Amino acid sequence: MKLPQRTAMAGRTVTLVPLDPEAHAESLFTKTHGPGNEQLWQYMGDGPFPDRAAFDESLRRKAASEDPLFYAILDNAGGAAMGYASYLRIEPAHRCIEVGNIVYTPRLQRTTGATEAMYLMARYVFEDLGYRRYEWKCNALNAPSRRAALRFGFTFEGIFRQHMIVKGRNRDTAWFAMLDSEWPSRKASFERWLSPENFDAAGRQKVRLSNSPTLLFS
Repeated sequence: MKLPQRTAMAGRTVTLVPLDPEAHAESLFTKTHGPGNEQLWQYMGDGPFPDRAAFDESLRRKAASEDPLFYAILDNAGGAAMGYASYLRIEPAHRCIEVGNIVYTPRLQRTTGATEAMYLMARYVFEDLGYRRYEWKCNALNAPSRRAALRFGFTFEGIFRQHMIVKGRNRDTAWFAMLDSEWPSRKASFERWLSPENFDAAGRQKVRLSNSPTLLFS
């Protein structure tokens, strides 16, 4: 069974590429640090970082890792890095993989690109790698992440109590997954929502992803 590769995943508004500290650190640091950005790191396993040197060192470790395997999310309009995400807990023997370590800068949040990035990662898992189970996990207190999982078509499977200790605090983990048998309908909903025809001249969506006629994402 295939392992995910350091390859590009190109969409209409964003492109995912292998995380490169030399190319992406400046944009990512300036967009994730400073007043008002502290909440970005509330439920992450690391960050915020005290200075650029500490952030760069963290990015170098991430870029060298095989599991998790990190990708930067680039804005197609200008090429700037707007966030990053990874595949992790990669189990080719069971054809199971997780998406996580997702950091969206404020400029990426609640944009078409934010949704398209998750679509591209899911499509790669099911169509290129042939995996059968795609997982999403988050702190059970992280309400935005739990809403995002449902919006993107993952099914809630329960709470793993006292699952981890993160930054010295207990973490109960909310567990979500999407199966290969579910992907065709999820894909149709993603593509219908991402279509340029779904947005008016001001860029406002006409039909919400969660209200897709293909299925309700809950």
